[in-house]
Amino acid sequence: MANAVDVQSLRKTFGKVTAIEELSFHVETGEIVGLLGPNGAGKTTAISILLGLVTPTSGKVRILGLDLPKDRIAILEKCNFTSAYVNLPGNLKVMENLVVFAGLYGVRNPKSKIMALLERFEIGHLHDRISGALSAGESTRVNLCKALLNDPELMLLDEPTASLDPDMADKVRKFLRELQKERGISMVYTSHNMRDVEEVCDRVLFMQKGRILTQGTPAQILEKFQESSLEEVFIRVARTGDLEEDKIK
Repeated sequence: MANAVDVQSLRKTFGKVTAIEELSFHVETGEIVGLLGPNGAGKTTAISILLGLVTPTSGKVRILGLDLPKDRIAILEKCNFTSAYVNLPGNLKVMENLVVFAGLYGVRNPKSKIMALLERFEIGHLHDRISGALSAGESTRVNLCKALLNDPELMLLDEPTASLDPDMADKVRKFLRELQKERGISMVYTSHNMRDVEEVCDRVLFMQKGRILTQGTPAQILEKFQESSLEEVFIRVARTGDLEEDKIK
């Protein structure tokens, strides 16, 4: 079975700035992989390339056994994306927004599917609310509903619990794990919340300056670098810029 994601020798430059440099990684089918790193590490550029929004300068990308950019439409039919920092059109009601996306995705019985998702994230009462009037946490949950409308095989999640209170964040983490177990969904997960990463991700990739510094399960990372938490590893990356083995404490 092909990996959900295969990235080989990816490079992306914007003028004289190199955002991604010789980036190679994979995501196995049914695996949740955390893509971590401080601001400017290249995570957003990498996600944009996986979505086909940005064309790499060089390198190869295969998603669900298909080639980007050649098979972009076929890939996007099997994927979805959510970000706490991307808002749906604010002048439409929640139901109207989601019906539009359901139509684009070819979802059957869209309103029943939408209401089931809204109830799952405890926001069914917001179906008639104008999207622009939602709180940040409510918008985050509506975006999660949008990302699940087409039953994707691969989800790209950018800070999916941002702005959520601890109770709802915990419910979202557990729900994503349930989806993985029940349907074998693969996920690429970016977050600055290391609790999210430790509870949700099977494997993590730490990025800095467009390249991968280290990777492994959360437990392997902690053992390898002799830190007490992933947050300490994250701080170390942000402050020193590396995690080279000869610099282990």
